Order: sequence, then structure tokens, then C-alpha cells
Amino acid sequence: MTVEATAETAAEAVVVEPPAGAGPGDLLPTAAGRRAARVVGRYARERPGLAVTALVVSVASAAAGLIAPAVLGRLVDAVSGGGSIGGYLLALAGAAVLAAVLTGLSAVAISRLGETVLARLREAVVARVLHLRTATLDRVRSGDLLSRVGDDVARVSESVTTGLPEVIGASLAVLLTMLGLGVLDWRLAVAGLLALPAYVLALRWYLPRSAPVYARERIAVAERADGLLGAVDGADTIRAYARSGPHAAEVERRSAAARDVGIGVFRLYTDFGWRMNRSEYIGLAAVLGVGFVLARTGSASVGEVTTAALLFHRLFGPLGTLLFSFDEVQAAGAALVRLVGVVDLPDPETPPQRPAPGTRPGVELRGIGHRYGDGYPVLSDVDLRIAPGERVALVGASGAGKTTLAAVLAGALEPAGGEVLVDGVPAAALPGRGLRDVVALVSQEVHVFAGTLADDVRLARSAATDDEVAAALERVGARWVQALPEGTATRVGEGGTALTPAQAQQLALARLVLADPPVAVLDEATAEAGSSGARDLEEAAFAATAGRTTLVVAHRLTQAVRADRVVVLDAGRVVEEGTHAELVAAGGRYAALWAAWQGRDR
Repeated sequence: MTVEATAETAAEAVVVEPPAGAGPGDLLPTAAGRRAARVVGRYARERPGLAVTALVVSVASAAAGLIAPAVLGRLVDAVSGGGSIGGYLLALAGAAVLAAVLTGLSAVAISRLGETVLARLREAVVARVLHLRTATLDRVRSGDLLSRVGDDVARVSESVTTGLPEVIGASLAVLLTMLGLGVLDWRLAVAGLLALPAYVLALRWYLPRSAPVYARERIAVAERADGLLGAVDGADTIRAYARSGPHAAEVERRSAAARDVGIGVFRLYTDFGWRMNRSEYIGLAAVLGVGFVLARTGSASVGEVTTAALLFHRLFGPLGTLLFSFDEVQAAGAALVRLVGVVDLPDPETPPQRPAPGTRPGVELRGIGHRYGDGYPVLSDVDLRIAPGERVALVGASGAGKTTLAAVLAGALEPAGGEVLVDGVPAAALPGRGLRDVVALVSQEVHVFAGTLADDVRLARSAATDDEVAAALERVGARWVQALPEGTATRVGEGGTALTPAQAQQLALARLVLADPPVAVLDEATAEAGSSGARDLEEAAFAATAGRTTLVVAHRLTQAVRADRVVVLDAGRVVEEGTHAELVAAGGRYAALWAAWQGRDR
């Protein structure tokens, strides 16, 4: 399954510098504000009816809020002239009900539109994360990625459901209120505008200080999450080496840094508050002063001046919402550009172009070399050829480079040097997704998704029939399926029947059968040493890869016995190669490994 690229202008993505102590290139990119606005606008245009409805209801809600001040002004004139006030009281009640209803409808419409846009954005973020290359995920800090798909999404979601309706309603209220002041008397409108310079000064003071602070806050939260995640994941190791104190201190340091940034945000927010109050005082005093002069000269009635004062006073709420919402808007904006930065990552996915079923190409690795970052070479000038339909076992001590070589062949890792060829064609020249359309990788890290067992197997080929699913499970010897309450219709994974590690591996091998890739790479996919299902898994792996061009990273040397050829890797280099019998007879490194294995396996 592929995801269309949503990046329109990759040049608009910028990278936030990592905090002190962080390694280079370990943070995902952050998009520019204009780019984020365009992405949100595009998603909103996908629901034009909902967008128009939200706009119309919001304008009506803002307009309804002007009725009460106008009626109160008329009421003042009526009282001054000794007239009846009953009709005005009824009008006030009706205006309140109308404004309340329209405000509620506006909030619902804007929230629905916002949640729809957020859902599209969240889907795009998750889709991009799921399709990131393994090498990219290895470089990215887990805390940064976790905070984006978790905390940042929550921040934007909260803004959409609460802040966005308030901001839109407040903006329209300010606009229509100023128009209302102009209709009453242009001089009253000008008086109200005298507050504008004070508001501008307050914003000019606040904005340059707030944007960097909120950006630092998001990074500090990511740092805190990264520290907590590392401490939790490595809890057993930390306790084993009595390193709880230093790790707790590091978590405390990062938490304190996030706290200090949060306190700085709050201090900035309160300083902005008194500047807002000063602006309100200037504006209201100007309206009352001009209104007094107009009323004394007969240019305006007391009721009209009252209406003007009430209208301007009514601006306090919307203006306060707008200006104080910069606290939430800045935080949500900082989270939004981080999400769009993920969406704009280059999409490595292209439509799959699998070779015809039954195709069994030969593969060749030439001069493969690789190192992780600035570390020592993991692979050095490795040459390996696997003939069509041949099964090659890759053995070696831990750290020899077996998993890295398997990842290179599977297309999950771009080697630092050398190339991979399929039937003589370089991987870079292969159509579609290159090696990922030709090679399937099965590792010992298997995930069982929530759903029916049949659907879990169909991840390899969604169009597979029930009979094909059953045949794939039967081929890998998954006889335990017959004991499930509803067979392949039984729900497994979270909230369903729990599968044992061996059963989960058989499930993964059944997916391999159903996908029928030309080349298979098993990276310790039967590493259940010591478990009762280990030999069953070996039989399942043998059946799943029968006749298929296969590279097996052998955790159990009994797998190497049945391989057509054994390749021994040591310190990133091929040191021995041959059949099991040949290598045992040679008395070299493999023979020593085999002798040690036999002693262990007794």
C-alpha cells in the first residue's frame, strides 16, 4: 500500500537546531508557517460545504452579538423620553437567545471542520511515519517522534475544539463591532481606534518573545519524553548496573528544563496581560470622552453614546480572546509546523511492481561496506552471490554484521559503499520500490495487529481469499489455528486471543507465503532457542522459503545444516564459505561454532 506524497515545496521545510547535548540530525524537520497554513487550507477545501456553513453561521453569530448593545441604547433613550420599555426588554431576551443558539452552532460547525482537517493531518503524519525508511527511524530520536504523534497532535486537537471557535468568533465580533461603531458615528469609531496603537505595541512586545519560547517548550517536552522513554525501556539494565541514580538525575534535569520553560511562558503571558488592560482603558476613555462631547453638542443622543460605549466594552472579550489566545495559538502553531514537517518528509513509497509469481532471481552483493554514523565499519567490502532458488545461511558471532547485511539486501538500509544487483540489474535501476518489491524481510520482531487472524495474514496480500489464507497457515504448520474458538476468524492481538512468540513467528511466515516474494531474508526469524516451538519454527521457515532465493541469518546452527551454502561473517568480512559438511571438515571458524553449538544443544 502506498501513500501519495503531500510535499509541494520541500524547500519550505526548515530544520530546528537540536538542543545542547543532542546529536546532529536527530530531530525531524519542522515546516515553515506559510507551508503549514497551505496544508491546512488544502484539507479544509476538501470539505467545501462544511467550510461555507461554518463561515456563514460564524458571521451570523457575531452579528447577533451586536443586537443587545443597540437595544440597550434605544432603551436608554426610551427611559429618558418616558416611553415604554417592555418591547425593548423582550428584544433583549430574544437577542440573548439568538446569540446563544448561533454561538453554539458556530462552535459546532468550526469544531467539526477543524476536527476533519486534523484527522486528515493526523492520517498523513501516521502514514508518513509508517513509511519512513529504517535508516531514518534509526537516526531520529524516539522522544521527538513520540512527542509529535502524541503530544503535538493533542495540542492541536485541543486548540481545534476550544481555541479555534473562540478565535474565529472573536475575529468576526471585532470586525462587525467596529463597523457598528462607524454606523453610529464615525467619530466614535475613530475614538475606539485610538486603542489600536496600544494593542499593536503590546503585540510587538509579545510576539518576538513568545515564538522562540514556545518553540523551545516543544523541544523541551520532546527531550523530557525522550529521557523518560529511555529510562523506562532500559529499566532492567539500569537496575542491573545500579545506575538508577544518574538516570533519575538526568530525567529530573530534563523535567526541570521543561518546567522552567513553562514558567517562562506563564511569566511572559502575565506581562502581556497588563499591557492589554492598558489598551482597553485608553480605548474606552476615548469613546466616553468623544461621546460626552457629541451628546453635549447634540450630535448624538445619550442612547447612541451608551450603545457606542457598550459596543466598545463588548470588544474587551473578543480582543482579549484574540490577543490572549496567542498563548494557545503559538503553542498550537509550534505543534502544527512540527506535524507538517513530518508530512513533508520525502515519500520513499512508489506503487509496488512485484515480479511475476514464481520468479526466482539471483542476487549479488558487491563490495558492500557500511558504518553507523562515525562508528567503526560494520561491513567491509563484502561480496556475496545467491543463485536463483538457493538457500544461503549467514552465521557468525554477535556483532559480526549479519543483521546489517540482511537489511542491505532487503532494501531497508542504504549501504555506505557497494551495490546490490538482482539478476545483474543494480537496485537503483529496479522499477517501483526497488529491492522492497523483490525482497521480503522477516525478523524476530513480529507484531500481531488487532483484528481477526485472517486479516492479520492478509496484510501481505489484501485480496487473498480465505482458502489462500488457510493454505498459507497450513504450509507453515500452524496447526494451533484449529484450536482457536473461531479458527481464522478469531480476533487476535490487543483485545483478542494472545499468541505465543512462536505462533506470532508462524503468522509472519504465513504472510511471507501469501506475499510470495522472489527473494526472502530471514533475520533470526526462528530465534526461539530453548523454547519448545523452536524446531517447529525451523520447519515452518524451511517450508515458507522452499524453492525461493533465500538468505537466512542463522541464530540456530541447525538452520545452516539444511542450507545449500553457509557463509561465515566475522568483523564485517566474509571469512569462510561452503556447505555445512565442507566447513566442518575444514576445521575453521565454522567448525568451532558448530562444536560449541553441539555442546550447547545436547
